Amino acid sequence: MGAEAGRSRSLHAPAWLEELVRTGRPAVPWRDVVRFAVAIPAPLALAVVVEGGIEAGPTLSAGTFGTMGALVATLAPQASPLRDKLRRIVTATAFGALGLVVGSLAAGGGWGPVVVIALLSVVAAQISRINATMSLGSLQLLVYTALSSGFLTSLPWHREIAFFLLGAAWATLTTLLQARTEVGDPDRVAVAAVFTRIAELLEAEDTPRSEAARRDLTTALNAAYDRVIRSRSHHAGRVKELSELAGVLNSAAPLVEAAVAAARARAAVDAADVTAVRDLAAALRGERELPGERPPPLDDGHHTARAVRHAVRLVWNVVGDPEERAGAAAVRPLTTTGDRVRDLVDRTVASAESRAFAVRLALCMSVAEVARQLLPSARPYWVLLTVAIVLKPDFGSVFGRAVQRGAGTLLGVLIGSALLAVLGGSPWLLLAMGLLAGLLPWARAANFGLFSVFQTPVILLMLDLTLPHSAGLVGERLVDTLIGCAIVLVFGYLLWPQTWRAPLDQALHDTTIALDGFVEAAFTGGPAERRRARRRTYRTLTELQTQLQRRLAEPPPISTRAAAWWPVIVALERTSDSVTEAVIATRGGQPEPDLDQVAVLRRAIRQLEDDVRTPADDDAELLADGVLAPIAREVDTARRLVRATAPGRRRR
Repeated sequence: MGAEAGRSRSLHAPAWLEELVRTGRPAVPWRDVVRFAVAIPAPLALAVVVEGGIEAGPTLSAGTFGTMGALVATLAPQASPLRDKLRRIVTATAFGALGLVVGSLAAGGGWGPVVVIALLSVVAAQISRINATMSLGSLQLLVYTALSSGFLTSLPWHREIAFFLLGAAWATLTTLLQARTEVGDPDRVAVAAVFTRIAELLEAEDTPRSEAARRDLTTALNAAYDRVIRSRSHHAGRVKELSELAGVLNSAAPLVEAAVAAARARAAVDAADVTAVRDLAAALRGERELPGERPPPLDDGHHTARAVRHAVRLVWNVVGDPEERAGAAAVRPLTTTGDRVRDLVDRTVASAESRAFAVRLALCMSVAEVARQLLPSARPYWVLLTVAIVLKPDFGSVFGRAVQRGAGTLLGVLIGSALLAVLGGSPWLLLAMGLLAGLLPWARAANFGLFSVFQTPVILLMLDLTLPHSAGLVGERLVDTLIGCAIVLVFGYLLWPQTWRAPLDQALHDTTIALDGFVEAAFTGGPAERRRARRRTYRTLTELQTQLQRRLAEPPPISTRAAAWWPVIVALERTSDSVTEAVIATRGGQPEPDLDQVAVLRRAIRQLEDDVRTPADDDAELLADGVLAPIAREVDTARRLVRATAPGRRRR
């Protein structure tokens, strides 16, 4: 029996490999499926109809560039308000068109194209640090520069750009048509999701479920604030409605705090409160009006249950009354142009991480360009294209993405090559392209490697529609893909020792600073300060979890070291929840904490960083009275875990 268990464990896949192949189970977004299947192959289909078949020439080249533009503009939008979708489409299309122009400078041989690619890579890396939309744009810049450097047609460059933009315009039209048929405002849906997550947290029956529900609530809050508050600050339209939604979010802060405290205390709340919270979510989504009467005051029961009822009554008034919503919207201070410029510089050229990534990207792309010139390939740009996509400038996990993209691309090459071999010269290829394109929105939500499996044959069919396909060409594609992935793994990963480590120190630093500020605001600040501090703390905890998740997909020893930090993150989350619980307890009548003890507690939190670098041998327990006692226990647990996990202690 023991031998069988040992064999079972030996056959079990490593955790980092499981993380790489893990696939989500998202719902099928049928509207997106139809849009992708129709929008992407349509320009090529039109060219085939005009030409009367699949024949190489200017007409089919025009259709190819139209499909390129449609592919960019179709992939760019994500689940967000229409204005954000249009911003991503415009950005991706503009950078893609620029890449087609710049790519002509990188054609041919010699060191000139290598220099162009290297400089362009540095620019793309810096641009990608501005925000997610610009990161998408920088990827399109690299991808279409790579394509233009080796994909030669009989069309003049200005016609290539014109057909590319026409294809993007067509795909944008399909996005607008889909938006007109969708029910509900994404901004309101995002705010309603916060109340749905609050209800789920209130209904959680055990600790693991409540911890997962609290994380979901944090994610929903971050998404809602990012969408509504930032939209309000950057757009002149719909300011009144966005301000009212911001007011709803602000008024929800006491309810969030009360729900977290109730879950931590495992205190049962009245079923009427859960129903009321779900009614609030339904009203925000526009499904139905709020019932006429809000829940009555609650004068007995656990103090967290009373806090939940009080918070429900407060937010009920705000959601049900437009004047209350407008009054609850906080006035945001205007950011000056100088502040924006300094913030931009800090995130780009002044950032050591940004500069290091720019060098890595430039090195990999330069090596790929040299390989493009030396390889005797029918489509020599494929190596450069593979490197650009695998080393996507978004500062994610290089190893995990390279393995997933490499495996997905290899399988996708086989699928695309098989279709070309079987259906070569037949219009049925366009139907196959549409079916593969329709799978992209589902695959993107499931797994990055799975997305590559379906994206690669779409690109192959688009570019090689008239190219005679043989086993030799398939072999070239596979070899080029392997070379591109090898370049990324060697020159973008192995040569950079900092990529082997789990860079959680900075994320932990940000978390401890935010947690220290939360403790200060909780017992010495006002409601607005406490709300901002709580949001900042949970946001930094989310970033810490994200960094950990990325490193879990790396091979040992990186994934092993990262996994050791998971209990620390859980302890820090519980510390944040205990601060919220203490705030609710003081509102419920518990004595205010002694400020000297608060200061001792804050020093212990700040010492977490010192414990990471130089773990101390002092195991003295942190003591505190009253509402601070649970916080002290959680901080003490976090410090013990950090000291046990820190590299200095492990080496002893």
